[in-house]
Amino acid sequence: MTAIIESVPNFSCGRDPAVLAKILAPLEAQRGVKVLDYSSDYDHNRSVVTVMGEPEALLEALFQSIKVASELIDLREHQGEHPRMGACDVVPFIPLRNADLADCTKLAEELGERVGCELEIPVYLYESSARQAERKNLAKIRKGQFEGFAEKIQQAEWAPDFGPAKVHPSAGCTAIGARMPLIAFNINLNSSDLAIADAIAKKVRHIGGGLRFVKGMGVELKERGIVQVSMNLVNYEKSAIYQAFEMVKMEAKRYGVEVIGSELIGLAPMQALIDSAIYYLQIENFSADQIIEHRLLEGADDE
Repeated sequence: MTAIIESVPNFSCGRDPAVLAKILAPLEAQRGVKVLDYSSDYDHNRSVVTVMGEPEALLEALFQSIKVASELIDLREHQGEHPRMGACDVVPFIPLRNADLADCTKLAEELGERVGCELEIPVYLYESSARQAERKNLAKIRKGQFEGFAEKIQQAEWAPDFGPAKVHPSAGCTAIGARMPLIAFNINLNSSDLAIADAIAKKVRHIGGGLRFVKGMGVELKERGIVQVSMNLVNYEKSAIYQAFEMVKMEAKRYGVEVIGSELIGLAPMQALIDSAIYYLQIENFSADQIIEHRLLEGADDE
């Protein structure tokens, strides 16, 4: 069977649908590639795209999409709540079928070399593709963001893996790598105090002594007049959605704040949602085989 790989490129564009449409066009037009989902956030000023396809077709489509983004997005004029260092900020490759992390790393390196050489955008390999231990964590690479990278990139330890050792004047830098599925999960609070969201995020995330496979930060949603704990669950089997949700609720109580909603950004593995259903509904001996759509998909694969 043909290898199928997923990618979730993040673009620093969440306020202009026309620009996003042009960025999506190469992904939608490429044979052997399918856009599964995309979502934009005004406050974050960021769009997250989920796409899958055959390796070489996916690589070509992503390169063309990054090229369009580099031509249309100017980070010198960009403002948003989400940290960013590039017009196309990050491109992960995720194995789905007949592929593994080694295959994804090969694609990351090929794409990184093209972006660095042809577009003159500095590229950093991260997660499983990282060539240096301190570059596995995307947050460490991105620290300083676009505004601070002109100075950072001059340091020997932050020379890019591909491309010139100077920041692209408008498109910044890009991180590309291989990783396992990640769940972007945000929890909204009935408060406008960003300090509260920050404090809760620090308690919930691993670096602050919280859940081992959770990264988090506080975000202000100015359009709605509330704040949010924005999280990435990098291993949902060991740090589950329901665990992160309950921990945020628990920490919020100390500030007299309540959870008023949550949101899933992009797609998530079905098992992650099944695990939450089992936890909250206390369903005994439940499995994916009891979900009608799952059985239908299994039947389609057998044909």
